[in-house]
Amino acid sequence: MKHVLSAALVLGLFSAGAAFAQTAASNQSPTPSAVATGNADSKTAAAPIAGANSFTESEARSRLEAHGYTDVTELMKDDQSIWRGKAMKDGKPVTIALDFQGNIVAR
Repeated sequence: MKHVLSAALVLGLFSAGAAFAQTAASNQSPTPSAVATGNADSKTAAAPIAGANSFTESEARSRLEAHGYTDVTELMKDDQSIWRGKAMKDGKPVTIALDFQGNIVAR
């Protein structure tokens, strides 16, 4: 009985050690993780990101306007499915891009 209890204790310690030795899985996502940038309208420094865009022109325009862009013109989806156009923000003309993740980049 004493040997069984000792064996059980050793097995338990070994199992606990193996559980602690495991490492976290790495992020295998093809999309860059969100990072803070100077552009409050963009969630990632890599924006705009090419990809299948599910926004309609009306939805893209509404998103831009909701973020303070006015007089949105020449809004067209390019060959990378990024909505591009021109607008006004804070009284200044800007060129804008809206990607499939909703990131807005203005220059």
